[in-house]
Amino acid sequence: MSIKAEEISALIKKQIENYQSEMKVSDVGTVIQVGDGIARAHGLDNVMAGELVEFSNGVMGMAQNLEENNVGIIILGPFSDIREGDEVRRTGRIMEVPVGEELIGRVVNSLGQPVDGLGPINTTKTRPIESKATGVMDRKSVHEPLQTGIKAIDALVPIGRGQRELIIGDRQTGKTSVAMDAILNQRDQDMICIYVAIGQKESTVRNAVETLRKHGALDYTIVVTASASQPAPMLFLAPYAGVTMGEEFMFNGKHVLIVYDDLSKQAAAYRELSLLLRRPPGREAFPGDVFYLHSRLLERAAKLSDEKGAGSITALPFVETQAGDISAYIPTNVISITDGQIFLQSDLFFSGVRPAINAGLSVSRVGGSAQIKAMKKVSGTLRLDLAAYRELEAFAQFGSDLDAATQAKLNRGARTVEVLKQDLNKPIKVEKQVMILYALTKGHLDDIPVGDIRRFENEFLSWLDRNHTDVLDEIRTTKGLPEDEKMVAAISEFKKTFAKSE
Repeated sequence: MSIKAEEISALIKKQIENYQSEMKVSDVGTVIQVGDGIARAHGLDNVMAGELVEFSNGVMGMAQNLEENNVGIIILGPFSDIREGDEVRRTGRIMEVPVGEELIGRVVNSLGQPVDGLGPINTTKTRPIESKATGVMDRKSVHEPLQTGIKAIDALVPIGRGQRELIIGDRQTGKTSVAMDAILNQRDQDMICIYVAIGQKESTVRNAVETLRKHGALDYTIVVTASASQPAPMLFLAPYAGVTMGEEFMFNGKHVLIVYDDLSKQAAAYRELSLLLRRPPGREAFPGDVFYLHSRLLERAAKLSDEKGAGSITALPFVETQAGDISAYIPTNVISITDGQIFLQSDLFFSGVRPAINAGLSVSRVGGSAQIKAMKKVSGTLRLDLAAYRELEAFAQFGSDLDAATQAKLNRGARTVEVLKQDLNKPIKVEKQVMILYALTKGHLDDIPVGDIRRFENEFLSWLDRNHTDVLDEIRTTKGLPEDEKMVAAISEFKKTFAKSE
């Protein structure tokens, strides 16, 4: 078989036509030190802060410290196979995560990769995890309520869409339960929820996902997890990944609720990274920019103006205290950034008051303007009733000969505490909350024994569903209270059927 010269020249001409003289220039550095999830590399002179870099074994890293003769890189994955002398290559991309509708219902890690075993996520869009918070002129005051379904919160420390409300308390005081109930209550509220689990046990995250699935809440929720077994960089990045996914929805005019569980663990992971990168430590060995770590995250929660599509991100950051000390470094930092806090007290929790919300220390600085009119009217005296009760409780233990007014305050207080108790994963719609709180504040429960209050509430609310949906519908649609006669008639009618226990 002979080769023809014309064929060879035709092939060469074709190759020349298709030849592109583009040169690929890529910055390559050398690892000079590696250990504890940190690598130092020499030769990446033009690398950007926050840029993704790739090690020769395919593991990604993120440039953090840009020093004169080397670059400090945090390694986003297993670092045991990376050795001194390995190549590290610039990617030219700032750290980004996939975003979009496709993530809803999935469990992902801090890089947006699925970890729920349900196959790949086919997203087309990505967003950089660090972005500038929305400016003042593009925002609007918080004015729409975010109903959590928890009576003690919706009545005493209401939350509005676009607000940042800190949930603070010791470990095992029910912080996660409060957030779970709030997520479950967003069903039919046109709300997308993002639950960011930072440094939790994998079994805990699994339980949370199962709870959401069982109540049908996974249909509108994204779970971002960086579990305790993962390297510190993943824990540090998780909240930013979560808020970035939320921003995609917010800028498209949707409403988002994001829960950071919890920021104390993110701060500890950031402290670990900073100390390994040899950044100077400050108070409690945290780096000097630990305030900025949380402020740039929480400032991205916003209620956008109508021109920008009127979307919102509501943030519920968690902070864990040690022995109820809310004046420690991280708690005071986050309290100063947020628009109020819900303080969960272990004494209340162990005495059976659940959710264990301390009404005296909990505030919502902007939520009042988002509360519906009906709730504003019925919850007006609640805080005072509770405060008076807590104050008189101590006296009542010593003397039995109390005057009638004090006795009445104690009785009302005891019933208020009972009404504000709530079972786990059973959020209550706002119109039903208004009905039971109206009955309480107007004295209709004063003759019901304290032990019967919870049963009275359950039976009353299901009775309303069967016999008086008109009253509930009126509160839901008008957001105001129906006429007193209508309310009193419904309560009196039910009380005739209610059997008190002897």
